Amino acid sequence: MRARIQIALALLAFALTSGIARAESANGTNYSRADLKKMVHDAHTPEQYRVLASYYRMRQQQFADQAHDEIVWSARRSMNVSLPAAKYPTPLDSSKNRYEYFNYEAQRMSQQAAHYESLSASAAQ
Repeated sequence: MRARIQIALALLAFALTSGIARAESANGTNYSRADLKKMVHDAHTPEQYRVLASYYRMRQQQFADQAHDEIVWSARRSMNVSLPAAKYPTPLDSSKNRYEYFNYEAQRMSQQAAHYESLSASAAQ
């Protein structure tokens, strides 16, 4: 009886997580590198430029979220520093490097989005 309940709970948890994963993938469209390259090459209308701009804004938000998460992890890691046995790179250094990377990528995505937004505005005129 107890095994049946555990199996039912496991199946329920699996169903819920797969539904959440499907909903997240539907909201955030991730294009492959080849698809994105083709979209950039074929973009000539304001609507195509808007699609590219919205994609880059979505990626910017993802990188900004990851940078924020890294700040949180950095604060947690800073509490667990043992100085005599510390080796480089320390977990704190790794967090800092990851934060800088995510911040850089967010800025780059913002620049790309702004570029396609300006192309969209100029193509609409």
